[in-house]
Amino acid sequence: MKLFLLNVSLCILLVAGDDPRKFKPYEILGVQRSSSTQEIKKAFKRLVKELHPDKNKSPDANDRFVELVRAHDLLSDPERKLNYDNYGITEESPNFKQKHDYAQYNRFGDPFDHLRDLFGEGFGKFRTGREQNIFHKQSVTYKAYSTTLVPSSYKQPHLVLFYSDWCFSCAQVIPMWSKLVEELEPIGFVLATVHTEHERELARKIGVRELPHLVLLTDGKVTHYRESILSVVKVLEFIRRKLPYKLVQRIDDTNLEDFLNGWSDNRVRVLLFGKLDVVRLRYLTSGFKYRERAALGYVQVMSKEVDKTLRRFDIDVSKDTLLLFQEDSSKPVASISMTDLPTNTILEVIEKHQFLQLPRLSSQRVFDALCPTESSKARKRLCVILFCRDTPDQDLLRDSMRDFVLTNSFSKERVRFTYVFLERQPEFINAVAKDGFDPEEKVLLLWRRGEENAKYEWLENSWSGSNTSRDELKETLSRFLSANEVLSGEAVIQHLVDEHASSIFVRIANKMIELSEILRDNITKDELIPAASLVVTVGVIVAGGYVMSYLVRIEEENVQKQLGAKGLKVDRKGKVVPELKIHELRAETYNGMIRLLKPGCRTVVLIVDRESKEKLVAKFYKHAWPFRRNKTLMFGFMYIEKGLSWYKKILNLTLPEPRDIKINPKNCIGTVLSLNGHRRYFCMYHAKHPEAARRPGYYTSSGAFMGFESENDSSDNEDIERAKPAPVLDSPDHLPIFEDQLLDGLQNWMDRLFEGTTYRYHVNYWPEFPISPSTWNNK
Repeated sequence: MKLFLLNVSLCILLVAGDDPRKFKPYEILGVQRSSSTQEIKKAFKRLVKELHPDKNKSPDANDRFVELVRAHDLLSDPERKLNYDNYGITEESPNFKQKHDYAQYNRFGDPFDHLRDLFGEGFGKFRTGREQNIFHKQSVTYKAYSTTLVPSSYKQPHLVLFYSDWCFSCAQVIPMWSKLVEELEPIGFVLATVHTEHERELARKIGVRELPHLVLLTDGKVTHYRESILSVVKVLEFIRRKLPYKLVQRIDDTNLEDFLNGWSDNRVRVLLFGKLDVVRLRYLTSGFKYRERAALGYVQVMSKEVDKTLRRFDIDVSKDTLLLFQEDSSKPVASISMTDLPTNTILEVIEKHQFLQLPRLSSQRVFDALCPTESSKARKRLCVILFCRDTPDQDLLRDSMRDFVLTNSFSKERVRFTYVFLERQPEFINAVAKDGFDPEEKVLLLWRRGEENAKYEWLENSWSGSNTSRDELKETLSRFLSANEVLSGEAVIQHLVDEHASSIFVRIANKMIELSEILRDNITKDELIPAASLVVTVGVIVAGGYVMSYLVRIEEENVQKQLGAKGLKVDRKGKVVPELKIHELRAETYNGMIRLLKPGCRTVVLIVDRESKEKLVAKFYKHAWPFRRNKTLMFGFMYIEKGLSWYKKILNLTLPEPRDIKINPKNCIGTVLSLNGHRRYFCMYHAKHPEAARRPGYYTSSGAFMGFESENDSSDNEDIERAKPAPVLDSPDHLPIFEDQLLDGLQNWMDRLFEGTTYRYHVNYWPEFPISPSTWNNK
């Protein structure tokens, strides 16, 4: 046993140098900051029996026992506990930077005697011999500021004073600082000092330009004290002005009901009654610490507009009174009256009742507080969660669950009752409701075994508040609280959505306000005029650019309207963009597109069917777009269903001897004809028979034209059947050609067309284009 205790002591010495952010003594012992020494010792004795390595065989039992002993040694010592609460100091001798040896200045007498005659006895207090003054006792390093003061500033406001040894003004504010320490530390403030000669980097980062310099640290943000006079009254006014807005709300007869019934924000209500017209600083610090869990209201008992409130709660106006309400606004769950309410009493009452009877899982912090992790089966903590929607018709479900909590005395250390809104926590719902399970109006028992790992069990029946539902929940809780029962489901739970987070617009507004305060605090009058001049100059440039762009845009719109009236379009640079139109070749447009073309003009026509028209015309448009400025070209398309007979005639006219030819319509899809109406010839593009692949002698009178076959060819029916789902054509190399590939070679063919190297098929005349039946009927 002695050897084991020796090992424990060595481990404690090794752990003592760890990062204080990893060592959390209150969480290790499971006690609150306001716990007494007896409560700390009681918790230590209870945990020793459980975590002692002789009794606990888990692999981490030794490490956990070492942390337990270290936490007990720290919190059982009142002085060390105070240093930890105020400055985060966990060691008996803090490992700060070594302080200057001020005693050396007194080796040959006191060099400050003549200065004390000039500045009075106040300067003598700043002389440091064996006993350091109050500045040196409260001095912190950059590391302590970053790792302790900044994180704790989210719960407590901090006052930090920057000083140095050779600052005569610093010596004069020692009495004022001592008075502030005496007044503010008991009501929840943390006061610290920084020696600027030893912590130059911290002073530079904060923006300290002169000494002494005072800053207020809240929520990790620094607010500078800019008054020329550093006095107790001025500092208190500065604190009240810079603390967050509406930490404590003014309450009277007109807004009392709205305040008490506003618990839907998941916070308890605290009413404070006092005689003073101003809200006391201890109320503000209490509201600052518990602003996420409690809403504080102050009733000034001497006001004429609070008579109904005083009679309703039977308030003794000669004393300070605190009333704490949960869901029931008619009866407080905690009440205390004293001549002078101390800060610790206020904090203890709020700490004990900081949650509603049935709180909502509205953020990860609430989830961690209500459903903490517990790996031990014997001491597992269960979280009972009711799943419902944020609708008035389901208020009865939540009311019945609250009634169940009040009528059943389950220990809050083992069981906590909560509810969650289905529409606000989708990730949490998906983690525990799997395989299409509908959790609405269901109750879940959750046991968190780690930060993200949890086991759970659903109640079989929906929660209705009836005796059957109550009996099922009570029996299930009693069963699973035993060490032998294990919950069947397992889930990995991500962080919950913070339902109280500010919207994006509120955050932007807060950032703008914060930025304005930073500029106001850091820019002096000498720097203000150049800075304002720069801002105005940039503003004028931006405004001028906006006006110029606005005028240009108006001018462009006017030009586009004028050209639009003429049927023209313009691009962003103001140039006229010719519009490319693809006309349909039919009986009504036949003369204009072919027969009556002027000399030197041509019409390029794509042959399609009803199924391929949308896809092929879009690709044809892209190929034709570069030639849109050429006024001698016209582009169009023709349905093979309408123009098959005409297409057969012009092909027949190119033969030396007319004969009956048979054309497969599917083989004609994707064919492009360049028609010269005046000189009566056409050029032809077909993906199946590219001109570059033709054999010598192909352009003979044999009749082997693209897109049709001879009468003796017996493969027509096969081609047609093969093309039903999608035209799959064979190239000369017997490779399949799909519909998307029909126009891949068109660009090269058009280049040869304008070079004059494509083959020309001459006709004696242009045959009539067939009239569609619908057009004939109309005539």
